[in-house]
Amino acid sequence: MCSKTLLSIVLAFLFLGKTSAQNTISIIPKPVEMQISKGYFRLEKNVTISLQNSALQETAQLLRLGIQRIRPSSVSIKNSTPNVIKCISLAIDSNHVVQKEGYSLAISATGIKLIGHDAAGVFYGTQTLLQLIHQQSNLPFVQIKDYPRFGYRGMHLDVGRRIFSVTFLKKYIDLLALYKFNTFHWHLTEDQGWRIEIKRYPKLQSVAAYRNETIIGHKKDSPHRFDGKPYGGFYTQEEVKEIVAFAQKRHITVIPEIEIPGHARAALAAYPQLGCSGGPYQTATFWGVFDDVFCAGNDSTFTFLQNVLDEILPLFPSKYVHIGGDECPKVRWKTCPKCQKRIQGNHLKDEHELQSYFIQKMEKYLNSKGKNLIGWDEILEGGLSPKATVMSWQGEAGGIAAAQQHHDVVMCPESHYYLDYYQSLQTSEPIATAGFTPLEKVYRYEPIPAILNPTEQTYINGIQGNTWSEYLVSEAQAEYMLFPRALAIAETAWSPKALKDYTDFLKRLRLQEKVLQQQKVHYFKRYEEIQARFQTNTNGSESIYLTSSLPNATIRFTEDGSQPNTQSNVWKDGLSIFKPTLIKAQLFDKNGAYGQVWEQWVNVNLATGKNITFKNTPQAPYLPVDQYALSNGIIGTHRYNTGQWLGFKGEDLEVVVDLSKSQSVKEIGISVLKYHWQRMWEPTELSFWISEDGKAYEKVGSVKDFPENAINTVSVKVPNKTARFVKVIGINKGTIPVGEYGAGAKAWLIVDELVVY
Repeated sequence: MCSKTLLSIVLAFLFLGKTSAQNTISIIPKPVEMQISKGYFRLEKNVTISLQNSALQETAQLLRLGIQRIRPSSVSIKNSTPNVIKCISLAIDSNHVVQKEGYSLAISATGIKLIGHDAAGVFYGTQTLLQLIHQQSNLPFVQIKDYPRFGYRGMHLDVGRRIFSVTFLKKYIDLLALYKFNTFHWHLTEDQGWRIEIKRYPKLQSVAAYRNETIIGHKKDSPHRFDGKPYGGFYTQEEVKEIVAFAQKRHITVIPEIEIPGHARAALAAYPQLGCSGGPYQTATFWGVFDDVFCAGNDSTFTFLQNVLDEILPLFPSKYVHIGGDECPKVRWKTCPKCQKRIQGNHLKDEHELQSYFIQKMEKYLNSKGKNLIGWDEILEGGLSPKATVMSWQGEAGGIAAAQQHHDVVMCPESHYYLDYYQSLQTSEPIATAGFTPLEKVYRYEPIPAILNPTEQTYINGIQGNTWSEYLVSEAQAEYMLFPRALAIAETAWSPKALKDYTDFLKRLRLQEKVLQQQKVHYFKRYEEIQARFQTNTNGSESIYLTSSLPNATIRFTEDGSQPNTQSNVWKDGLSIFKPTLIKAQLFDKNGAYGQVWEQWVNVNLATGKNITFKNTPQAPYLPVDQYALSNGIIGTHRYNTGQWLGFKGEDLEVVVDLSKSQSVKEIGISVLKYHWQRMWEPTELSFWISEDGKAYEKVGSVKDFPENAINTVSVKVPNKTARFVKVIGINKGTIPVGEYGAGAKAWLIVDELVVY
């Protein structure tokens, strides 16, 4: 207990006249309860940390180092000392704070008093305190009661495609701790590289850890280009121990992931006898999913994996081991005599049940070692392992199914929590994996599906952000993709749902910039860029509404394609466009132009705002942003999840636009996404039709060639014709061919912007 001193009281009240702390305090995640009083406590250069419990020694040491990194200080640590000036008191009292991992923090004239339910709670309280010290030396009088919403609060990092230094991993873990994450999911093996030392199998280090070269650019590019440079590396077991111990001190559990039965090309390159064909295999040099997987009919496969686990398990105290289980093609198993014999001998129905057999066999081994299995939602295929925890990445369906079967679930849907997706629509963004996942979308995700009943909801253990490293060409770029979106996940994981408020989060995030800067995080404020909303009008025009979260900013714009400047028109409200127009807009603040120019080509045409009917309904996740998404003059980009593109899974496109009256039609066009790596296939034929009455149609052209592995915009000329109705029919590819990503599944036909001139 710190004694009251005249000095501390005087110092506290010297600052009563300052700006209200309510407007200058930022804590992320937002605490459950926080009451701010008038007055400030000044943290002097000589600081004493007083311990009420010897179990807090490591936390006290980390707090001391944290304070010294932020400001020059002399920080001493002493066991319970009642007469210390300027002390920070740390204690554990589960009666005072009843929630696991919870804490109370009181800053007053008498000092700083921090009490946790357990050692973890005290640690999280110190992270709150460090956030405050980062922001200001005069700490506001405050009373905080805080505890987490979810018990599992995770972040993932893939080191299989790109390996990151031990130094970077420690920095990453420090940042996770600062924002109260408690789990680091370490993705250690991939087709492109095996990253953990296994002493029994030295070729995992000499062969599997390296690839001959690496693809340049995006995997959708055709043809693929390569850098011709060998790439690789691995973490020694001593380095793994070092990282795990580093994380443990920060109350972060490290969960290792060893991919089985798929994503195994690197391991097979080292030990080809573990594959169905026997090889030869090569560590993959480009990104994707490969047919060569661990042979499920070969007993030596299980011996190998069990021996690998025998070396891995002692390195990781985590109760969980992640076995992947995702994206495992069954092509090799279908033709492998050993796999077919395994299916027959165990009375399995098909290769999906063979995968379940594989997973359950590994789970039994893990259980025998006192560990629990966790895997991606494909482990549901063929029947879920008895005690398995499911990470739901393909959306919410897997998580819902698992929770309904009373299995624990971690929600990490690709649509919201994949941080390797673009965070901006600007064309200057560095290459990223796929669609558009802005900060606001991440923040607004609610991880407990409403469809679950109260009992089933209890099986949603937590959430996790996932970061895959195909396009993370540097550690700085990894930080750029992670932050600030990771902070949005942190708040959802910790703070009560009722307290979440995006506008308030942005205010606190701006105050956190000093924290991120002091931590030397490569971080940009993409969330302040111009945001657009479109509205299609029945009079054939398109209205645009622009906003920005940048405080005290002005948007200026042009309609002639020129660059906006300080003399350009000020954006005040919606702007209606009646003809094809290129809009450019720029943010301006007191310092001048801010950020990049926003631009949008608005292709108003005869179909804009007209009634459209579909024979088959577009399917999630490629649903239209509104009823006019296919004819609003806004062509979708390769960031295809913005609601502009419409998707038809295994079904044909058949759409009719009513032009409202008979008129001259000279050209009809539409755009198609061709990304085989995302199961998006061009139609076998795209045909165009016109009609005067909507019953008798005349075919006016067709297209069968879609050469671009990207957006294909196609059209046909219609000479000397009039029509009221225009129809477009696209024949779906149907089933994805063998050898392609997602082979055997239904192909997506993705289209946007039907135009009529």
